[in-house]
Formats: sequence, C-alpha cells, structure tokens
Amino acid sequence: MQNGNSGVSERLLGCPDCDLVLEASHVDSHHIATCPRCGALLFKGRGHRLDRAVALQLAALILFIVANAFPFITFRMEGLEQLSHLTTGIIEFYKRGLWPLSVVVALATICFPLVKILGSLYVLLPLRRGRVLPGAAGVFRAVETLRPWAMMEVFLLGVIVAYVKLVDFATLDLGPALFAFAGLIVIVTAADAVIEPREVWNGLGPPSCPAGPAPEMASARRATGHSLCHTCHYLHLSALPPHSCPRCGAALHRRKPNSLTRCLALVATAAVLYIPANVFPVMTVVSFGKGEADTIMSGVKAFIAADMWPLALLVFFASVTVPVLKLVGLTYLILSVKFGWHWRPRDRTKLYRVVDMVGRWSMIDVFMVSILIALVKLGNLATIEPGIGVTSFAGVVVITMIASHAFDPRLIWDQLEENNG
Repeated sequence: MQNGNSGVSERLLGCPDCDLVLEASHVDSHHIATCPRCGALLFKGRGHRLDRAVALQLAALILFIVANAFPFITFRMEGLEQLSHLTTGIIEFYKRGLWPLSVVVALATICFPLVKILGSLYVLLPLRRGRVLPGAAGVFRAVETLRPWAMMEVFLLGVIVAYVKLVDFATLDLGPALFAFAGLIVIVTAADAVIEPREVWNGLGPPSCPAGPAPEMASARRATGHSLCHTCHYLHLSALPPHSCPRCGAALHRRKPNSLTRCLALVATAAVLYIPANVFPVMTVVSFGKGEADTIMSGVKAFIAADMWPLALLVFFASVTVPVLKLVGLTYLILSVKFGWHWRPRDRTKLYRVVDMVGRWSMIDVFMVSILIALVKLGNLATIEPGIGVTSFAGVVVITMIASHAFDPRLIWDQLEENNG
C-alpha cells in the first residue's frame, strides 16, 4: 500500500459489483478507477484531504445544532400562527399514533445524519495524526452503512413541495433553522466528496491481503478462494475466510447469504403494500369540519391543474415511477439470476446500481406530509391529518431499499464464469 499526496494504491482489490480481482495501479489526483468488466467505481485518487474533511464535518455539526435549535417555518393564516421546528412533524406523527412514521422520519432526518457527522469526526480527527481510536473501524462501518439512509436532501425537497402547496393561501416565514438545514446539506455533501473511503479504510486497518500471485482479470469466486467484504471491500485471499472481516468487523461471506430468497420476499411484501399506498389517502385536509382526502395521484393532478408541471413531474417520478421501477427492476434481476440468463450482464449490473441509488428519493411524499401536519394545526379553521396511505407508502420505500441491499449483483456474473470454465 502507498499513501501520498497524489493518491493511494494497494496491490489487489476486488470489484463489489462483479467480484473481479485486479491489480490496483497508482491513481493520481483527479482521476478515478473503474472496473473494466462492469464499470463500477472502485475508488478516486483524491490523496490526503483529511484536514478539509474534518473542517467540513465540524461546520456540519454547528449547522446541525442551529437547524434543530431554532424555528424552521412559521405558518400564518387568518390571524392565527403556528411555529414549527425540525422535530415538530416527528412529534405530530407520534401524537397521532403513527409511531413507525415518527421513527422513520426521526432516523432519516436527525439521528442518522448526526451519527454520520459524529462518527466521521471520531474516525477522521485522530487519523489526521496517524492515530486510530478504539472501535474506529466499527464506527466508520456504521457511517458508510448509514449513508443512503440519511435523507436530508430528500427532506428538503419535501419541504419545497409542502411550501408550494401552502404558499397560495397562507403566509409562510422561513426560519433560520431552514437556512441552516440547507447549508448543512451542502456541507455534508462536500465532506462526502472530499474523502475517499478506501483511503480511510487503509488507515484504519490492514489493506487487502497481498499473499500469492496477482490473478490477472480473475474472479473472486469459490474456485479461487477469495472473499470480498461487503462493507469495506477488504479482499481476503483464502479458501477458508474468517467469520468476520479483519478490517471492519463485518460478517464475511463469499456471497450475501440467501440473497435471492430475501430479496424476493421483500419485493413481494413491498408490492402488496404498494396497493394501499396508492388507493388510500396519504393525508386529509380538514377545514370547518369538512375533510378532503388527498392520494398520491390526486396530489399530482392538483399540481397539473395549477400549471405546476415541474413539481407534478417531481412527485410523479419520486412517488410513482421510482417505486414501480424498483419493484420491476428487482424482480427482473432476481429472475435473471434464478434462470441463469446470460443476456447483457454489464447492463443488468448498471440497472441494479440505478435501482439501488434512486429508491431513497421516494420518501418525498412522507416528508411532505410530516411538514404539513406540523404547520397546519389551526383547529376548526384548518388541520391536516395523515392517512393510512402514507404509512403504507413509507413501508414500500423502506422495504424496497432493504431489498436492493439484500440483492448481490455478483450473482449476475457467477453463471457466466461457470460456463466459461
């Protein structure tokens, strides 16, 4: 392993998407390494940027405190005023007995982002001086695992949709917490961009085992006795791998256990939940004792009627297209592996990456409802109540995300390797 200002290198590495084992060459700054077989991003040659990453994480921590301590949005209508904070929607879900939604929103917008920030500081601050604190590898494993589940940018889109829904008939004052929250998203995104996880992992523990000759364009399948950690991408060159990764402590398997069975069960569950998510209302607007139910599609139609085509397309894509894409896409991938299809494995691997990446954006509707019920609490004048549809829809989003993580894309390539000898 080499560490320098221009990049990092280590002798062997494995592709997390197709299990190709190849010899890593030194990657200069501003260059990237991709898998020659499936096109997956392996690492970026960013060099040492720990100082910049630490500074950004400290700034993110300050903005996080401001975003949670000050008012988020103030709603005014007919002389009445309702002040909301970042946690108000979470509390309102809990008060209405919808504690699963309360937990999901709290984790995605507050708990997981905070764990990411504090965990990154715990790991990176000592690493700047070449030190590793106890449990640092496990902490960074949690940071990397929680990355797709911290959905602050998705929550901000939900805020924008809620703002557009209310601004025509009420006065909305944006509080300092909202601006701090937007700045927090920018800072966290920048912090994620300047640090290369592979560089951090190499600083926390041993690099992939360099024992034995480097296999040229060989696969890490059972016959070669290789195992690749799902979390830190540690490559273990042994026919009998240990039960846990020597670097990050995660369970070490040649393939994710029962990948197809677990993924299929989760997809079937999400498909069942998708029906009530679209049939039942996600919220009901109650004004002067009369309620008007609002489903996902009725919300899209309302935006179209108001000539708000960008928002209509955004909601339709996030709440209708993406869930269907994930369900159909995962089902197709499961069938392709189950029946040993050889058709375009690189494209199927790309499909998996798209499905895995876009699923979190479907949470826009859930976050929008959490904002609306936090703001519109004016008694008989106007109140918004969450519907059963939003609970089902949140279940669809969470379960399809778990399903995509359960699927092992390396299975796509196993059948080809067996046929090719």
